Amino acid sequence: MNVFGIGLPEMALIFVVALLIFGPKKLPEIGRSLGKAIRSFQDASSEFQSEFKREAEQIEQAMQTTAELEPKQIPPAATEETVSTNTTTSSTQQS
Repeated sequence: MNVFGIGLPEMALIFVVALLIFGPKKLPEIGRSLGKAIRSFQDASSEFQSEFKREAEQIEQAMQTTAELEPKQIPPAATEETVSTNTTTSSTQQS
């Protein structure tokens, strides 16, 4: 059992020290409040993750819609001048 990088022996030591400091009457109350704090942190974390995923999906959908609406860019056709220049250049390089 490894929680937050703390093993079972370390957790037992922390429990014993807390028992000595706070006493047996106060310890369950502290445990409850700590549990509530951890639970609220987990809830906030999961809410943040779901909001982040929702925003990422909206952005992705917007980009796909934009890509579908943009006209396809067709490269200009090669003109005779470009073809003749390429032919002249290649014949010059062969010499």
